[in-house]
Amino acid sequence: MSRQRSWVLLPLLVSLIGCSPATPSAGASGASRDVAGANAAGGAPARTGADLFNGNCTACHQPNGRGIPGIYPSLAASPTALGDPKALALWVIEGQRAATMPAGRYSTSMPQFGWLKPGDAAALFTYIRSSFGNHAPPVNAATVAGALEESRR
Repeated sequence: MSRQRSWVLLPLLVSLIGCSPATPSAGASGASRDVAGANAAGGAPARTGADLFNGNCTACHQPNGRGIPGIYPSLAASPTALGDPKALALWVIEGQRAATMPAGRYSTSMPQFGWLKPGDAAALFTYIRSSFGNHAPPVNAATVAGALEESRR
């Protein structure tokens, strides 16, 4: 392969590797940061939405949330990100495509982030819904937990 083609493919390869949900991110220091005390279940402190986004989402959706046209969707003004938080939770955590995300629109697929606890997912969703020019209400852990419980019945 020519040297010039290698430079074109390298960023795409790095981007795909970064989308792997195999290990949750805990921020740059490796420790989780307390947002507002313990999570809804009274367990360990929740991580910040920004930490979760930066550690797990930026490779695909980019640091500015604008994605890569035709490959990874933008989160700015996204009907999926700004719509029903229950549908967003099922899409991100369980891979149940939201009605606002038409199939086949992008050449890639969203990995499932099934390891996300409701408190962490709520922090992540709140961050996305209030960043990148978005202005949607925050999401709470009870909403995420309720959506997951309903889908598992």
